[in-house]
Amino acid sequence: MDGQEKHTGSRQQSSSEGRSLEAITQIPQGYQGAGKNPQKENTDGRSKNMALSDTRIRDIKDHLIKAKVYLGLGAIRANPQYLRDLRHRIREVQKVLGEASKDSDLPKNANEKVKALELTLVKGEQTQDDCSVVVKKLRAMLHSAEEQLYAQKKQTVFLTQLAAKTLPKGLHCLPLTLANEYFSLDPSQQQFPNQEKLDDPKLYHYALFSDNILATAVVVNSTVLNAKHPSRHVFHIVTDRLNYAPMRMWFLSNPPGKATIEVQNIDEFTWLNDSSSLLLKQLGSQSMIDYYFTAQSANSDSYLKYRNPKYLSMLNHLRFYLPEIYPKLDKMVFLDGDVVVRKDITGLWSIDMKGKVNGAVETCGESFHSFDDYLNFSSPVVAKNFDPNACLWAFGMNIFDLAEWRRQNITEIYHFWQKLNEDGLHWKLGTLPLGLGYNPHVSSSDVERAAVIHYNGNMKPWLEIGLPKFRSYWSEYLDYDQPFLRECNINP
Repeated sequence: MDGQEKHTGSRQQSSSEGRSLEAITQIPQGYQGAGKNPQKENTDGRSKNMALSDTRIRDIKDHLIKAKVYLGLGAIRANPQYLRDLRHRIREVQKVLGEASKDSDLPKNANEKVKALELTLVKGEQTQDDCSVVVKKLRAMLHSAEEQLYAQKKQTVFLTQLAAKTLPKGLHCLPLTLANEYFSLDPSQQQFPNQEKLDDPKLYHYALFSDNILATAVVVNSTVLNAKHPSRHVFHIVTDRLNYAPMRMWFLSNPPGKATIEVQNIDEFTWLNDSSSLLLKQLGSQSMIDYYFTAQSANSDSYLKYRNPKYLSMLNHLRFYLPEIYPKLDKMVFLDGDVVVRKDITGLWSIDMKGKVNGAVETCGESFHSFDDYLNFSSPVVAKNFDPNACLWAFGMNIFDLAEWRRQNITEIYHFWQKLNEDGLHWKLGTLPLGLGYNPHVSSSDVERAAVIHYNGNMKPWLEIGLPKFRSYWSEYLDYDQPFLRECNINP
């Protein structure tokens, strides 16, 4: 969606007049925001180069498939001498092929061995003249391969989800080290400067709710380093009780230039227990806990990729209480902890939102989910109020008009729907990641020209399962020579 931002207030949408981000790109799992067909992206120069570099390898693999088909044919098996020759040629070619991934990896004798296999196959064609038998064998092989592929995909989803839930040793060490250092400071040393800016509506205010210190640091650093006037930027960070002291210590020891930092503890929001009691009850219910924690089998559920226990955290739902948390502010940008800001985005505050509450990136396309993937449209109240084919908008980077939010009483509308769904019949609570995709082939040109990039899947750049191709866009905003990172052996 180049040069255009969608605004959503309740169920309404309208386009801005052009003063918005150039693009927002989702990586690694699904490309959202630049308004392009992600399937088309896969057929660009990358595919063309691959076609030029592995043509011979694919041809060899085709010969091997044909040879394996012949091994199972009755007419071939009735000829022991030919069967021995064919098996010998197959082993030779398999040895030549080895682990080669491109034609230049093949040994010099590859052509000789493949030619010998081709001649053996020609002899087999003269022996086997019943094409219907060959077709049946190929169909059986295809069916078997499809079943194996399906099983491997399910196992991959399961293992990826397991890796996404696992906290790396370095990220476990970091908050412990920071907390120890924080509590050794004098009370006067535990305070942030420029706290008088926290309620100044003339400044650029960001909300960031996370328990991940490194991810939060990257969001703040990338925003500040690309800002035209860093001193006018204020970051309001909310974390949980366990990460409160470590988060404060990180930004006390690594201040983001002239920007202002606030770190709050969600457990100190006493008003939250009253206003969100129903939500807290639902998040803590046994059925919800079972849904997110008991998927122990790779065959348990096709939607296993969404079952991350982090969606049970109140930090993930705190975004619906922005006006209550920041009563003196009228406009605010919400940033997820897995985004990187690559350009100055202060133009967002100049957008005329025309009475809408939320400015967001629209996610349309074949690779994205629609409302009917998340809501139960057999429910009359859902069918009446929602369009099953409507385009979704993404959380990750949003501009909120808090004054309009208060005027329209959006929080109460949110509570209304939560109460209506108390029995869980209308949707499954916790399905926040609408539109998660699985496309790691976002083009570098799209990433380079994007104002904000979003790692919106399980392959986060701070995890080992993160895609190396995109990790550098994230890691460039961390100083790995920082003493705390060195002590915890955290490397790029």
